[in-house]
Amino acid sequence: MPTIRVEMFEGRTVEQKRALAQALTEATVRTLGGSPEAVDILFYDVARQDWATGGKLWSDPAQPPAG
Repeated sequence: MPTIRVEMFEGRTVEQKRALAQALTEATVRTLGGSPEAVDILFYDVARQDWATGGKLWSDPAQPPAG
């Protein structure tokens, strides 16, 4: 069975991660078969300054639209 890697901004609670782990496990078993015990989920919390999209860090202040 698979190992699922979840990368997301830090700040989620343990309860949120627990709920996501349950939902991902159920979806995986429903879709691929197997047992829940065979599904591994790894959570990676990433600081906003360690993630960039479109060449801009998520920690940088948003720029007002030009116009």
